[in-house]
Amino acid sequence: MSYAKIASTFGRASSEFNVRRLTLYSGGRLRSTLASTKQSDEPSDSTCTVSIDAEKIDLISQTKSVDAPPNSKIAVDFENTEDAYKSKTSLELLRSLLVFKLCTYDFLVDKNKELMDFSKKVLGQKAFEQMMKMTFYGQFVAGENHETIKPLIQRNEAYGVGSVLDYSVEEDLTQEEAETKEMESCVSEAERESKDTGREYHITEEEPCTGEDHREKKYKAHRQFGDRRGGVISARTYFYADEAKCDHHMETFLNCIKASGGSSQDGFSAIKMTALGRPQFLLQFSEVLVKWRRFFSFLAAQQGKAGMEALEQKLELEQLQDTLIKLGAKEDIQNWFTGEKLGSSGTIDLLDWNSLIDERTKISNLLVVPNLETGQLEPLLSRFTEEEERQMKRMLQRTDILAKHALEHGVRLMVDAEQTYFQPAISRLTLEMQRVFNREKPVIFNTYQCYLKEAYDNVSLDVELSRREGWYFGAKLVRGAYMYQERTRAQEIGYEDPINPDYEATNRMYHKCLDYVLEEIDHNRKANVMVASHNEDTVKFTIQRMNEMGLTPKEKKVYFGQLLGMCDQISFPLGQAGFPVYKYVPYGPVNEVIPYLSRRAQENRGFMKGSQRERTLLWAELKRRALGGGLSYRPMH
Repeated sequence: MSYAKIASTFGRASSEFNVRRLTLYSGGRLRSTLASTKQSDEPSDSTCTVSIDAEKIDLISQTKSVDAPPNSKIAVDFENTEDAYKSKTSLELLRSLLVFKLCTYDFLVDKNKELMDFSKKVLGQKAFEQMMKMTFYGQFVAGENHETIKPLIQRNEAYGVGSVLDYSVEEDLTQEEAETKEMESCVSEAERESKDTGREYHITEEEPCTGEDHREKKYKAHRQFGDRRGGVISARTYFYADEAKCDHHMETFLNCIKASGGSSQDGFSAIKMTALGRPQFLLQFSEVLVKWRRFFSFLAAQQGKAGMEALEQKLELEQLQDTLIKLGAKEDIQNWFTGEKLGSSGTIDLLDWNSLIDERTKISNLLVVPNLETGQLEPLLSRFTEEEERQMKRMLQRTDILAKHALEHGVRLMVDAEQTYFQPAISRLTLEMQRVFNREKPVIFNTYQCYLKEAYDNVSLDVELSRREGWYFGAKLVRGAYMYQERTRAQEIGYEDPINPDYEATNRMYHKCLDYVLEEIDHNRKANVMVASHNEDTVKFTIQRMNEMGLTPKEKKVYFGQLLGMCDQISFPLGQAGFPVYKYVPYGPVNEVIPYLSRRAQENRGFMKGSQRERTLLWAELKRRALGGGLSYRPMH
């Protein structure tokens, strides 16, 4: 299938989602000279802790008002337990202490699912559900449906904390069932049809399910890693069954968006791309994107520009054309560099290069990349069957429907990050939604995993593209959810480990990406970022940089996010200090969120063993209430 067909499919999916081209990308750093001039009302660096109620924000233009207080800075006290737990009853504090203590026992965590199944058999369904609501379910899940979660959402809002709704029902598959589903989703229609012709396709641990030996190892489907939940405790995984199942997932997301709009004034809703279509499409699409980016890097190296940050690499047009001819490009390569602005300066950068692929079929015929092992040019694009094209189209239609629904209900849509072999395609599709729906305000947010070596490149390039095209950049920064699985897969299959070498390197990457986006907000108020972190030092770093830049909480350009039931000592002081902060709020029936609860127990084991801070603060607040006669305290809202 030609890339032109992919582009035209976007057009067919929706008239509003029709884009002239699909711009391929990955990244580097160069702050554009096209960036807006820095605001002239930048505050001075003098420090004082004051209210910033006088700060006025132009909600239409999303720019800072010139009458902002010149010395406004804000501080948050994360030691004040009264403020941190003002939204909790004493019984809820005791529940938190109990659950967090249970999470420190390895036996209980390792066997938590078996223990829950055993408890259900012994206690019966009703008593089991009551026990869960008094412990793990009550701690980490908001309720069973969009009606029962409203009291908690409204109470959190009363204390300054918003919601990112996530319907957390998960398939409870065995490892064998998950692996079977994953591999079946990778068998193409062409391979199924091959049974009639006698041609065999073998699916083994080493061989890709498509039977293409020339494909990059990273983008092959392997049975050994068919269960994508392996080693992952902080992210839900979807497995492809059929198109009807994807439609069901879309309906679930639509209901979640509706619930967010109906229960929260300014909320988010989270979605995952692997729930909306066949993962094999994401694999193939990701491979195309990565090969095209590497072709640019290869050409840059030919001009002696290897090792430079991506956006600093500018290819000289004449040298580029000579190189392409030597590589075997036969048709009129001048067609590659025609356009209103492309190549007018005699050079092209990575964003210019990315814009080359569009709907012009004559150019798609030229799209080849060098195989560095054989020295031969190979087609960049692989062909899709008719059924695969239909599946791809339906995935795009589902994302389009969700984006429109979010816009209509006043809800921001958060697209979660997934495994690196899916992520280039996921980010690319999210970018297309941003280009369409983020024209007037930030509706679509992409997620960047900062434990990846290329995280900074991806963030900086996407920011640059949003600046050039004039839409609102929206990002959620996380450290990442698939480290163990990604490293194991890279080692076993034989490609470069995509993960930063250690936690300190990941922290540096997180702060580097965050600082880049904060600088962009300072220069151009169209950027927005959610700091999704349970790390108190990262939160303090963000507040410090905001104070230095004069970025105020009321501008609602910088958000914070934590999981429900975790790190209330961070979330609620932020909310009460005026920062836009959100809890990731899961909901669903007790029996159907057990896999989610199992993962939360595992995540909190490491979290609690590494730090006693949250339990210490909870005990301190209970003691304060006991000594002050406040054990019967009930939140007012």
